[in-house]
Amino acid sequence: MRVIAWLVEGTWPACVDAVRAHAPDDDEVVLLHVSGPDVPAVAHGAFAGLLGRDHPRGHRPAEGWGRDPGDRLEALGGTSATALLDAAAERLGRPCVREERSGRVEREVVAAAEGAGLLVLARDGDRSRLGPKSLGPAARFAVDHAPCPVLLVWPERAPDLGTMPPPPPHRP
Repeated sequence: MRVIAWLVEGTWPACVDAVRAHAPDDDEVVLLHVSGPDVPAVAHGAFAGLLGRDHPRGHRPAEGWGRDPGDRLEALGGTSATALLDAAAERLGRPCVREERSGRVEREVVAAAEGAGLLVLARDGDRSRLGPKSLGPAARFAVDHAPCPVLLVWPERAPDLGTMPPPPPHRP
């Protein structure tokens, strides 16, 4: 069986630990990290909007001037993803495939889960109480659209049952 562990900064250790606990040793494990286009796109747009698309002809910009910070953010994001995948593979302690994707995060996760036997992901919303708000939009989309079974884990100890929202009022 192929097991996909969707790794996100801050919650990835819980996903790796869940794979270690629930996936047999002969399962293929894929450690997945998806970088969204949001931050580099904002930087590209800000640079173009605030500083113009290019420097005037014949004008040589000062060191660092005229360089789009979005390019640097993309490179930093790739380095960060590689470091996260390396740390996760070490924590997993068994052979695995490391997969980096970029694009609409929720859609890339669902696409990566095609043909898998299990998708493991962590809650990413309000983790102080039980309830639907413990899932952010991307995790909610992945849970709702995954083409395989999903194992949803708490990144830390689950909140007390007393944090569950009250039931809606009864209407006759």
